[in-house]
Amino acid sequence: MSGHKLGLNTICTHIGEIKDEQFKGAVSPIYLSSSYEFFDVDVKRYPRYFNTPNQEYLAKKIAALEHTEAAMIFGSGMAAISTMFLAFLRQGDHLVVQNTLYGGTVNFIKEEFPKYGIEFTFTNGYKVEDFDAAIQSNTKLIHIETPSNPLLTITDIMAVAELGKSKNILTSIDNTFASPVNQNPIDLGIDMVMHSATKYFGGHSDICAGAVASSNEHIERIWNVGKNLGGSLSDMTVWMLERSMKTLGLRVKAQTKNAMKMARWLDKHPKISRVYYPGLKSHPEYKLAKSQMKGFGAMLSFELIGDLDAEQFQKELKLIKSSMSLAGIESTLLSPHLTSHALLTQEERDKIGISDQLIRFSVGIENIKDLKHDISQAITALK
Repeated sequence: MSGHKLGLNTICTHIGEIKDEQFKGAVSPIYLSSSYEFFDVDVKRYPRYFNTPNQEYLAKKIAALEHTEAAMIFGSGMAAISTMFLAFLRQGDHLVVQNTLYGGTVNFIKEEFPKYGIEFTFTNGYKVEDFDAAIQSNTKLIHIETPSNPLLTITDIMAVAELGKSKNILTSIDNTFASPVNQNPIDLGIDMVMHSATKYFGGHSDICAGAVASSNEHIERIWNVGKNLGGSLSDMTVWMLERSMKTLGLRVKAQTKNAMKMARWLDKHPKISRVYYPGLKSHPEYKLAKSQMKGFGAMLSFELIGDLDAEQFQKELKLIKSSMSLAGIESTLLSPHLTSHALLTQEERDKIGISDQLIRFSVGIENIKDLKHDISQAITALK
């Protein structure tokens, strides 16, 4: 296969699988040992070193999907992003971070960085000019998230990457919402890509994991911090994640197709005041999203009109689940002000547009007519 470029579903299915040389099984064997031989071996394996057989090989799949030299997997998305931050930031350094960001990341930065003497600035917006204005002489890293959680804002990945390179500043991105099926930031110049692998990589709402993909040099630096922090993943979960990722391309493409249909339908609904989805031509960054994404993703948000109770609406749903997480094959939704952004103050939520009427919708693989019917009956029940 030398020189032949593999397709997405082939990478998902075959790259990173461990060949069962003993019994010739069709799937990767699980190596559950937490202790390995250290004499006369090429690699001294230890779970906390992120290099057990299942850990090592799954990282190859993630790297192949994100077009990087290497990758690492972690016990959660927050373990991944916190380790990445701490690998490249130290006392006296400065981080520029996008203001429209996952609430858990915001909370980590605000609570933990002061303890380490790391400075940070949240941008006023998500345009490249906002990042440029926030850069200081001691800025070492720029971190973005696009599409953002939960308002689906789109940041110009290439412009931010070029800004970083022009000032010798590293760049990183949370690519969870898009997944590598819909977006490859490395190809646009970003240095490091992280994921909450709990979401689309897992895809079945039964795994908690995280990942970072980058160059060999950057991953080596992240590994040096990660082995001390200890955020590794059990091999049983690694094996489950590798199994789930075999269908990543199929799942995400089906979910993305459904999301486009649901966004258009919701956009015309009289009881929905606003829909946030980059695939709608009414989205402010529609053209930008189209230029840097292969698909617009399976996440959207919408706001109910003011006289409808958003919490009661969710309780009236029969098929779509109210759920804390996202990206499973089943459709779920939540109120960001009560969950993903509950750690922010009301003032902070108001500033970035997280209203009490906002609902984040993770679109699954169900039949569209069933999703539409469920939302319609729930709205009708509120009258």
